[in-house]
Amino acid sequence: MSKVAVVFWSGTGNTEAMAKAVEEGAKSAGAETALLTSAQFGADKLDQYDAVAFGCPSMGAEELEDGEFEPMFKACEPKLGGKKIALFGSYGWGDGEWMRNWEETCRNAGAVMACDFVICNNAPDESGIAACKALGAALA
Repeated sequence: MSKVAVVFWSGTGNTEAMAKAVEEGAKSAGAETALLTSAQFGADKLDQYDAVAFGCPSMGAEELEDGEFEPMFKACEPKLGGKKIALFGSYGWGDGEWMRNWEETCRNAGAVMACDFVICNNAPDESGIAACKALGAALA
């Protein structure tokens, strides 16, 4: 059984809803899961999991939330080589540039992307929830 961490930051609840669907998808595919906020996770915990889903909404000029999430992720970045990960998040404007940049950062760090990222404009609808569940299953 694989161990999957779903690590997220959410300001409005949209990315949290996505995280819960990701966890549900991983559990339904047989993984042991942990749903953690970015404040509960750090580079020291990365090795405890076979795979990690990172979720963060687009903030400011299409960037990661910089008060809590980005510092946590930057600390994890040097340890992403060979780690199976997936990315998800919500946005309210723009075209997903923050997610494309984030994915490129992960690939450059040597992460193994389990599947395509999932983004939802504002709150996830039924298809967004289904995509999040599929992302979780891909990590399992």
